[in-house]
Amino acid sequence: DKHISIQRHLADLEKLADLREGEFSAAVLQNADLHVTYEKKPCPLCPEEKFKACYSHKLHRHLQNLHWKVSVEFEGYRMCICHLSCRPVKPNLVGDQTLAKMGAHYHCIICSATIIRRTDMIGHINRHVNKGETESRFITVRAPKSSYEVVKESATDVQVLPNHSTPQKTDSYFNPKMKLNRQLIFCALAVLAGERKPIECLDAFGATGIMGLQWAKHLRSSVKVTINDCNENSVTMIKENCHLNKMKVKLNIKEEDNDETVGDGEENSDTIEVTKMDANVIMHLRSFDFIHLDPFGTSVNYLDSAFRNVRNLGIVSLTSTDISSLYAKAQHVALRHYGCNIVRTEYYKELAARTVIAAVTRAAARCNKGIEVLLAVALEHFVLVVVRVLRGPTPADDSAKKVRYLIHCQWCEERVFQKEGNMVEENPYQQLPCDCHGSMPGKTAVLLGPLWSGALFNTGFLRRMLLGAVQYGLDEAQPLLKTLVCEAECTTLKHFSTHSPGDENKQEECGVYIKTPNTSAESYLVHGKRKSEEVLRSAAKRQRAEHSAEHPPFYYNIHRHSIKGMNMPKLNKFLNYLSEAGYRVSRTHFDPMGVRTNAPLVQFKTVLMKYSTPTYVGVQAEGPVHLPGEIQVGEEVPAAAEIKVEEAELVEDGKSGVTAAMFTQSYPTHCAAD
Repeated sequence: DKHISIQRHLADLEKLADLREGEFSAAVLQNADLHVTYEKKPCPLCPEEKFKACYSHKLHRHLQNLHWKVSVEFEGYRMCICHLSCRPVKPNLVGDQTLAKMGAHYHCIICSATIIRRTDMIGHINRHVNKGETESRFITVRAPKSSYEVVKESATDVQVLPNHSTPQKTDSYFNPKMKLNRQLIFCALAVLAGERKPIECLDAFGATGIMGLQWAKHLRSSVKVTINDCNENSVTMIKENCHLNKMKVKLNIKEEDNDETVGDGEENSDTIEVTKMDANVIMHLRSFDFIHLDPFGTSVNYLDSAFRNVRNLGIVSLTSTDISSLYAKAQHVALRHYGCNIVRTEYYKELAARTVIAAVTRAAARCNKGIEVLLAVALEHFVLVVVRVLRGPTPADDSAKKVRYLIHCQWCEERVFQKEGNMVEENPYQQLPCDCHGSMPGKTAVLLGPLWSGALFNTGFLRRMLLGAVQYGLDEAQPLLKTLVCEAECTTLKHFSTHSPGDENKQEECGVYIKTPNTSAESYLVHGKRKSEEVLRSAAKRQRAEHSAEHPPFYYNIHRHSIKGMNMPKLNKFLNYLSEAGYRVSRTHFDPMGVRTNAPLVQFKTVLMKYSTPTYVGVQAEGPVHLPGEIQVGEEVPAAAEIKVEEAELVEDGKSGVTAAMFTQSYPTHCAAD
């Protein structure tokens, strides 16, 4: 029976007080008219020792203030707080008043549990709603199934729970902010599907299944999609979303019956396999061409399983959302998960990407496999890494050699990868281009890593991803892919072209480049036949050219190295100035104000200083800067002149050095400044 503390109106509680003892349950069950008297009446939800009988006006105030105002509402019912002895309480020797206070509780209308705190009761009811348990044993009307929200993304409909943005441990998670991440992964899969078909792909952490549904809905017969999740509620939701998108569902091997859903008036032969098992187990049992890992937090626990059975020239993509450790906010966690020592730097996002790739490289090398990095993206919410797998001990050794330590100067933030070799150097500071160790006391640099020291992008693969994004109408991914292509080629967006340099685009129309693990050249396959040696030689020349034009590691933030009291040039103009000085330069997606260039930091600052203007000059004239009041060597200084220099820089024969800042000095008459 429904507890007397659960009522629809306050008047129902007042009427309960008029009943004699033993008539409470009968009145509730029969919904009979309750007889009202004008005598002193007790509170139906409080014992006599807590609240004595009183007249109706006092009882009304008591019920309204103590019980009704702090009630929890659900489906038109109010769960009022109850002070009766229906919840077992531990014996207390302090007094009856404290005992009665501790016995206050709520009765759940769905499962009749007793809960003490109001906030806990609200959370308890919300958990029932999120699980779909909205049918009370006292309410005969079932809650409508519209409690699920239907979200549409890239022509794919998925139903999600109302709390999809802040889920509980047992709920499925859907993050709308990861739409760009899903589009990038789809483009990578589309490129692989163009190389060979059909391919078997795995979404190891399906959640709502939206990513696997997008693969099957757009690529159709080119892919065989498997969506896996270890949570039974998520698996149920994935099946419902498959039916919502008119897809056939192929269950586990043990369950031979297949659920089929055919659209209205159309036949859809696409089939999605849904499995319920641990991600490590399914990757150990089966082989795949494309594997995507997107666990909650770090993905290092699944790397060994992913590289164990992935096919040769397959692709492994992983999304890491443990940005607190990767972005050096929790350095001890990064050391524990990735075995990497990192600090917060101006290039911390690229540092995070190289940290993840280093962990991927070591995991692949343990399985005698090497990697080729196709894409590395680090944005606000995630770090995405896409690599191609190359089987064999030789590619594994070549990839492992690219994992090195980084020497980072903590004064000027100059950085350089440690030289390859096992010999110990007496003075590792000599590898840094800066001379901070010689001019500053103590230790000025820190050793970071081990990190991936190779390239972060594959230009040809990114161009094909961009073509796929245009073909499937993925508008959000197109600007980012254009930036990545320019960053991979280390060129500005002004010189961006949809076609690759040379005649590579003409060759790609005829076939697909596939790198073989046993040779440095790329074997070019057309309809399963090998081209002549002339094509192989041209492919080798192109590979050497791309290797020599590999983008420089890391970038500089133009605001970080700006000069105090000076107006910087516009970023695009500054890129042109660096390019005119003979350096390769491009913008970077890691930092909107970052500049990726092969220029040393000293030359970077020199060009920035040259084209900066003082803040107090009305018209900003571009060109070399001469500060007003600057004293040249051999020039006479006015009598008792007080010169205040905030920040000066001496430029001589292309070398620059920063002098002491913020000093004031008075010079006597006719004193030569030097």
